[in-house]
Amino acid sequence: MSLSTLSRSLLAVAALGTAFSAMADPTCTKEPESNWMSMDDAKAQVEAMGYKIKVFKKTDTGCYELYGHTSDGKRAEIYFDPTNMKKVKEEIDD
Repeated sequence: MSLSTLSRSLLAVAALGTAFSAMADPTCTKEPESNWMSMDDAKAQVEAMGYKIKVFKKTDTGCYELYGHTSDGKRAEIYFDPTNMKKVKEEIDD
């Protein structure tokens, strides 16, 4: 393998790694679950914010994740810090 072929291969691997990390769930907290808001309280707070919950779950990266809709019906995927329910990442469809 030539040096330029090796360089292109390494560049492709690096680009692929970047693409995969961009799709990964964010890390919301490193606090132990004993410091998290309860799932029921978190759901109630999200509903009080005006969101309609379709799916609400705990991620492997220390977040509560909402799949649902905004008060005006737009689809939403939001990651919350479970210790204080601050939004960490939000994707709202137009």
